[in-house]
Amino acid sequence: MQRPFAKYFLSTLVVLLVSFSAVAQKFTTHAVKKGETIHSISTQYKTTPERILNLNKEIKNVAELKPNTILIIPLDAKAADSKGVTVKTTAGNGTDESKSIIIVQEEPTSFISYKVKRKDNLFRLSEKFDVSQDAIKKYNKELYSVQLKKGMTLKIPKFKKMKPEDNPFDNGLFEMYTVKPKETRWSIVNKYGITIDSLLVLNPDLSKLDTYLASGQELRLPKKAGSTIADQTSQLFISYTVPPKKGFYAIEKEFGATEAEIKALNPEVKDRGLQEGMVIRIPQKKTDKKSVNTENFNFYEVKQGEGEYSLNRKLGLSYKELLALNPELQNGLKAGMVLKIPKDSNGDFEVKNSLIIENVDLVSKMNLSTKPNLVFLLPFRLDMINVDNKSSASDAIVKRKDANYSLGLYSGALVALDSIKKLGLTVNVSVFDTEKSVEKTRALLAKPELKNADAVIGPLDSQSLQEVAVRVGQNQIPVIAPLPAKSDISLSNVFYTVPSDTDLMKHMFSYVKENVGTENIVVIADDEHKATKELIVKEFPNAKSLQLVEKYAMKNKIVALLSSSQENWVFLETDQLNTINSVISVLNASITDKRKIRVFTTNKGKAFDSDKINHTHLSYLSFTYPSVDGEDKNDSFESAYKRMNKGKSPDKFARRGFDITFDVLLKLAYKQNLFEASKFVGETKYSANKFNYTREGAAGYRNHSSYIMAYDEMWIKQLD
Repeated sequence: MQRPFAKYFLSTLVVLLVSFSAVAQKFTTHAVKKGETIHSISTQYKTTPERILNLNKEIKNVAELKPNTILIIPLDAKAADSKGVTVKTTAGNGTDESKSIIIVQEEPTSFISYKVKRKDNLFRLSEKFDVSQDAIKKYNKELYSVQLKKGMTLKIPKFKKMKPEDNPFDNGLFEMYTVKPKETRWSIVNKYGITIDSLLVLNPDLSKLDTYLASGQELRLPKKAGSTIADQTSQLFISYTVPPKKGFYAIEKEFGATEAEIKALNPEVKDRGLQEGMVIRIPQKKTDKKSVNTENFNFYEVKQGEGEYSLNRKLGLSYKELLALNPELQNGLKAGMVLKIPKDSNGDFEVKNSLIIENVDLVSKMNLSTKPNLVFLLPFRLDMINVDNKSSASDAIVKRKDANYSLGLYSGALVALDSIKKLGLTVNVSVFDTEKSVEKTRALLAKPELKNADAVIGPLDSQSLQEVAVRVGQNQIPVIAPLPAKSDISLSNVFYTVPSDTDLMKHMFSYVKENVGTENIVVIADDEHKATKELIVKEFPNAKSLQLVEKYAMKNKIVALLSSSQENWVFLETDQLNTINSVISVLNASITDKRKIRVFTTNKGKAFDSDKINHTHLSYLSFTYPSVDGEDKNDSFESAYKRMNKGKSPDKFARRGFDITFDVLLKLAYKQNLFEASKFVGETKYSANKFNYTREGAAGYRNHSSYIMAYDEMWIKQLD
């Protein structure tokens, strides 16, 4: 998001984004000295106090202007409406050299008069007319104070398109950087010491809708000191205003710079001594050379108005610890800074794509003035069910899985719609029967309800889901897949609610690693799961393994892998009923007072749920597995469901229908846009499902949240 104030750092490179009004502008920085005021500083630089305050929004009260505060000062006669990047370097001779490059935001060539429709929001209008949301607001100032509403008439500005040869960044101050595997926008801006806004200005092709970066992608970035032969003698410095009673010893203790180093860099200190108010250069000591990437760190972008105390409380780190990792904090805490945070930090936050985000209470953040348009496309199969004959209809529903799934999902969705209504949100709901037919689905796509939708839940089958996603994707409408779905093509607007098998496996590995001690890990797999066995052994190198090459369990070989002195944690990887029963029978019979055995699997397929499986044995073995669905709870949803369905208890599809619908509506009420909400909202939990979506490029949005479940005395319990 563009901000109307400058962001900067004082080191070899300084990137500043400033919003101005007609002509390009240059600027400098000023360290406030004791006794100085905004008025005296503005007189010194031949500008006005108002213009200085406009560029330094963090200054709330001019009476509290403190020494050592770093201000951004405009240097020319008039402010301009532009986005600029200034590269500031400290040369080998100790002098500061600044080169300013400004992208001038021209006045619009013309305006389009546009009447707001019901489905419109700023994001869609920005995409439709290829103009920024800020530009729309600038020429429709009422949008700064009121929400976009149907019937409003807006002036949409049209700008002259920049030609490639007009690009001001193609010069010696910048370089092309190739994104490495696992790097994120946050790790890269931290490495280069710039802001996310600077990255977006330098790389206008980067999406502003998400934080996705592809390995091998090229980015334009400012050259770092030492990146050319001429810069090899350059050193990183900070500009420091000497406060009262500060001597060489205190400076060395704070910055690690000796008296000799300070005098060598500042000849005036050698001649006149260290005096209050002097602005001196202090060498910035090299920090830990550990690579700045997502394996070592998470990242946090400082918000406007945040101070040391709020950061300490939120991030769980002292200011000293933050300073050790982020030396630029010596120059003050500024909005837009991207801070490195250790992976093992514990605070009041969640981590998404290596970026620390705050926990969001969606209910308290609801905008009740919005009226989301929600569409359900489900195969109720009314074409195959005789609704006039109750007995016949019931039998048909039981026999038809598609109808059974659809009615279950929708019955739970009705409870969500009732709950959201009680919270004060009005929802326009449209429900259509796809009849599990691609042809019928195509016909439904012509309906106006689909064109005006804010979100579509369904269809269930992959082919129809693909058809819907492609068609409504042209209008940037999100599609939610309630059940597992695959596609032959990339569907960037689909939210896949069911975690992948890979995610379930990773969750299982994570759980075992967090809880394992001296246990003896054993892996038993059939031929079809050989690859899974190899992955488990890779995660747990000391594990013993057995490949079941025969159709029956090899009793003696299984028992030989078990320990009598350590608890045995056995991974069983197979989908064969006979194999499961044979192995768990051997393991169950092998339990003694000295030999403890627990069974795990990374993917609990349908075979484990079969009535032919000995579930008593699984319970004795504390069978543990990853699951999309959590424990059935006697919660407020179940009570509401029973009231609406004559005492009938909800099944897992009803719970899923409630959780998906409630989640979608809360997020639409929060950001009026599901794509936007996915950037700011971390994991959400409801009756039996958790959602934590991340965008995977053109492959859409994937839910990575799941549960670890276990059999316990013939009950299935949730472990995390």
